[in-house]
Amino acid sequence: MAADSPADHAAGRTAGELITAVIVDDHAAIAAGVRAWCSEAVPPIALVDAGDRLADVWTGPGADADVVIFDLELVPRRPDFGELRRLVDNGRRVIVYSQHTDDATAIKCVDLGALAYLTKREGPDHLVPAIRSAARGEPYTAPSLSGALIADDAPGRPRLSQRETEVLRAWFVASSKELVAAKLNITVKTVDTYIARVRVKYANVGRAARTKSELVGRALDDGLITLAELNDTTTAL
Repeated sequence: MAADSPADHAAGRTAGELITAVIVDDHAAIAAGVRAWCSEAVPPIALVDAGDRLADVWTGPGADADVVIFDLELVPRRPDFGELRRLVDNGRRVIVYSQHTDDATAIKCVDLGALAYLTKREGPDHLVPAIRSAARGEPYTAPSLSGALIADDAPGRPRLSQRETEVLRAWFVASSKELVAAKLNITVKTVDTYIARVRVKYANVGRAARTKSELVGRALDDGLITLAELNDTTTAL
């Protein structure tokens, strides 16, 4: 039997289980600061420092880390979106921790499947919770990303509320709307209402999603959920 992937391991995480993260950043001071924040967290988070060595994410302790904290710009003035895509496509749960503060970069990283985007101005109050969320396969919206999402005017992207997104994601990974309702402590009728609203919003931007599988496709395109998350379930579309 093949060994569990980091995503498989994270999906079965129990409360209080040690979280491990690997940081890829060419600034030693940044990595040292993150290590201190992780060690002071309650419970602490184990951190592997890969420096600027991307290979260390795929081999040794870094290969088994639950979360990848990724500096987008290991080469000056060249954001490595390709490596971010490769990490996500291989089921890694990624937090982009970047010096870039522009909205377009944040949105692109989320579109590519990053579970969180934080600027290096955002310290442990946001990075530590983001690591914990990512280890569970859940997104985390820091203030910088929240502002980018609000300002996002990309054509074809419907403006979904936080609750609409939450219901949609829960439905994608559940076998029934009844389970979604129980998980979110709402009624099945309310689940139907949120899903209907989302369908209308997609239709209004010319991207109709009449079936669940079509809606999953739209959500993947818009970075609302990742293939890794969908592959962790047996949901029938």
